[in-house]
Amino acid sequence: MTLVVSPDMEMIIRYGRIEDVEALLAFWLAAAEGTDRHDDPAKVKALIERDPEAVLIAEIDGAMAGTLIAGWDGWRAHLYRLAVDPARRRQGIGSALIRAAEERFAAFGAFRADAMVLHGNELAHHAWAAAGYAPQPQWSRWVKPLG
Repeated sequence: MTLVVSPDMEMIIRYGRIEDVEALLAFWLAAAEGTDRHDDPAKVKALIERDPEAVLIAEIDGAMAGTLIAGWDGWRAHLYRLAVDPARRRQGIGSALIRAAEERFAAFGAFRADAMVLHGNELAHHAWAAAGYAPQPQWSRWVKPLG
């Protein structure tokens, strides 16, 4: 999918490939805020192999500018790892990735998407709110480390 974000910027949104795994991990270290994840190449590779359209990558001039994981489990639509190159923020990249994910989910018949957003990541709050997302006050996420 090719998008013209502004008169002087053309962006391509494509699906992540196995050969992108190392670049994705490096990008998330530089561009994702406050992650506590234990990412490793095998996990990202497994995601791409299981769902080849789940990882969305925005490129400008052949360089990774943003990412979003649009996970569909057959029942729910989940958004993770919205990350935009700090030098390219506020240029519409995150919004374009979110729209691409929503189009993917609509094709599956999903009626709602949820996004994992850190409480303290105020910059992300603005991006998600601008895309029409809001915190859901009636519940919180419960987690248990598995190892």
